Amino acid sequence: MRRPSPGPIFLFAALLLLGVLAAPVAAVLAAMPPADAIRTFARTGGDALRVSLIASAGATSIATLLGVPAGYYLSRRSPRLRAAAIFLLALPLAFPPVASGLMLIYVLGTNAPFGAWLSAHGLTVPDSLVGVGAAEFFVSGSFVAIAATAAFGTIDPIYGDAARTLGASEWRIFSRIALPAAAGSIGAGIAFAWLRAIGEYGATSIVAYHPTSLPVALYVALSASGVREALALCYGFVVLAAIVLAAAWVLRRGVVQ
Repeated sequence: MRRPSPGPIFLFAALLLLGVLAAPVAAVLAAMPPADAIRTFARTGGDALRVSLIASAGATSIATLLGVPAGYYLSRRSPRLRAAAIFLLALPLAFPPVASGLMLIYVLGTNAPFGAWLSAHGLTVPDSLVGVGAAEFFVSGSFVAIAATAAFGTIDPIYGDAARTLGASEWRIFSRIALPAAAGSIGAGIAFAWLRAIGEYGATSIVAYHPTSLPVALYVALSASGVREALALCYGFVVLAAIVLAAAWVLRRGVVQ
């Protein structure tokens, strides 16, 4: 059955929103030929891309390992407890990036008690790859838990109750029933967490300006070398984002269908 069209005003709003948001991206892609962007990016952004990929992959992996089971647990708690937990999880997403970096320094810096303890045991977080990952995790890790909580919350509890009557363990219910049913939405949350992590500049620049991540390299290129090199790095961000979002869409479509 074909759905009726909502009407021209809704179409106008959708087209206007898409146009306003897509125009800057299209302008960047049109400003530099792809071949020139690839050459410039390979020359100036290769090392920064490696740092960003490693750090963001680590941050997103930890966010997934913690966020998915946490989301499952919260989805089965009382609405009041769940709302309080979501509020706390959402706080880092609302902080200005520089403020997030300062908060992390007061925990992980070498003059902070915990940071000093880590440094004494051979792990110095500031200006290290671990520091880049820590900053990226702090600003993006909540995405997975929030998405997982919402996804698990939409599953009818009757399926879990039926499995329990047949003797299924909680882990089996989680892994065989809840996780496959929520996988599409969780995958989208993981993708957005990764995009937020790899694009983080403010907190990363405070905690670990070195090794240079891709957002920091973009700022340095714009300041030191001008618009052309920065434009190539910006071009790279657009391509990375498009690849990840396309993969998340394919995953979600495959799971839902």
